[in-house]
Amino acid sequence: MGWGCCATSSMQHDSLRHRHSVDLFPAIDVRGGRVVRLEQGDFARERRYDDDAIEVARRFVANGATWLHVVDLDAAKGDGNNRDVVRRIANEVGGEVRIQVGGGVRSVDDAQQLADAGVSRVVMGSAAVREPQLVDVVARVIDVAVGLDHRNGEVATDGWLRGSSLTVSAAVTQYPKAAALVITDISRDGMLAGPDVDGLRDVCALTSTPVIASGGVAQLDDLRMLREVRGLAGVIVGKAIYEGRFEVGAALRVLRA
Repeated sequence: MGWGCCATSSMQHDSLRHRHSVDLFPAIDVRGGRVVRLEQGDFARERRYDDDAIEVARRFVANGATWLHVVDLDAAKGDGNNRDVVRRIANEVGGEVRIQVGGGVRSVDDAQQLADAGVSRVVMGSAAVREPQLVDVVARVIDVAVGLDHRNGEVATDGWLRGSSLTVSAAVTQYPKAAALVITDISRDGMLAGPDVDGLRDVCALTSTPVIASGGVAQLDDLRMLREVRGLAGVIVGKAIYEGRFEVGAALRVLRA
């Protein structure tokens, strides 16, 4: 799905962005201290994969991961948080890997707590959509990735429970201080339905901010397609790894080819 907004880049711009290495962000979604995955962001459609998030983090790092993408689902829902789990992951593997954490990051104080816990980057979603200038403030404390979660190009907020009038193509221009943009196609998330390659290509043509894809990756061929998207900096993968479709090491080899 595209948004009909793909800009035509100059040949020079294309050559600068052509072949590149794409980072893998293995996902650790935590709810009640356990590692789970949701289908299409629906809390009623949860599958538990592991009771020990720290062990999962160790396993990913042992297999070569250089980033971890941790989502605090309780904090995203506004129903408690898993900050202690995040802190323990950082204490355990933070010296070997960078940690990106999303879910419930709504203020400078939230970001500061995660920075103090050893996190490298926070993901701000709903708060960034409602108050874009907050990203500039938080970015003085810690690197910020703006999470733009969408259904058919419309950004959703509040744990994906609400729509907004903002489109992804408009949103990508609003965050000059963002270290990255995390683009999640909610309809594909946790569904193993394949990524929205065309939509991601359109987004990457609109911004020089690194774009991280999220949602739908089911097989190594999906990663091969994403690797060819110019301007794409990273891919978040969760369910495909937990379901044994491929391992972290194999994904890294494809993305670095």
